[in-house]
Amino acid sequence: MTPHAPSLAASFSTALRAAHEAAASQNYPPAALYVVATPIGNLADITLRALHVLQLADVVACEDTRHTQALLRAYGIDKTTAQLLAVHQHNEVQAVQAVLERLHQGQRVAYVSDAGTPAISDPGTRLVAGVRQAGRPVVPLPGASSVTTLLSVAGMAAEAQQHGAFVFAGFLPTKATERSATVHALASETRAIVLLEAPHRIEAMASALAVLGQRQLTVGRELTKQFEEISTISAADFPHWLKQDTNRTRGEFVLVLHPVAALAGAAPEPRVLKLLLAELPLKTAVKLAAEITGESRNALYDLALSLRADA
Repeated sequence: MTPHAPSLAASFSTALRAAHEAAASQNYPPAALYVVATPIGNLADITLRALHVLQLADVVACEDTRHTQALLRAYGIDKTTAQLLAVHQHNEVQAVQAVLERLHQGQRVAYVSDAGTPAISDPGTRLVAGVRQAGRPVVPLPGASSVTTLLSVAGMAAEAQQHGAFVFAGFLPTKATERSATVHALASETRAIVLLEAPHRIEAMASALAVLGQRQLTVGRELTKQFEEISTISAADFPHWLKQDTNRTRGEFVLVLHPVAALAGAAPEPRVLKLLLAELPLKTAVKLAAEITGESRNALYDLALSLRADA
């Protein structure tokens, strides 16, 4: 829901003054692209430097001009329609040239995505690459990120984090067969894995991740917003967790699969092996089950033979 801009603009007037006082004395070269992180939900999570640059910018390139116009107005920043340039996943290649023309004129161009840090899972990668290739400066303005937000509260054991290492996998494929294959490939990754998903695909993702059995999963829904929810469950329980409350299929999702090492010493998990055997050859199922659960491959192989015999 778009906030009521006038009331919010008044509440951020002090922040705008503080942004000018704190950041105005710093160097902001002309003919540069500024990659600006914006809040992922809570508007108060904007940085003072971001507010200053958004005011200073001659042009704001953005994923959605209407969304960004509402965001700027909420902060009390006025930009004309001509000062907003659409740069999204469908036109990013062509839009690079339009941005370069603005930079050639000596203008400062700020780029924002709809939420969070651009060029991570959102558009911006091609834009940044094109500007850098043209020899123009690109200035990052760090800020909110759903990835680091959830990682900071996932509560993974320090000894299992491998010095904080994690893999950012982003969105899984939309097609069921490709999504399942990707999950099977990720199963062998022992580090923490960060995933993103939209509400209309979250149930399909939950079903796909269920094959990972007792591997711990921290689910972040609507982070920083009014109905924020953070829960740590097993991957196998994820579909059931969603069904417990119809509201849980709403909002944007960030998920962290905990490191495999966190499961060391866990009891054998026949459910994981059963699910894998239903989709894969015996040896492949045993290999993946060993990597997922940390159990002995020989023990799992024997169990697989037993399960096949019972079937």
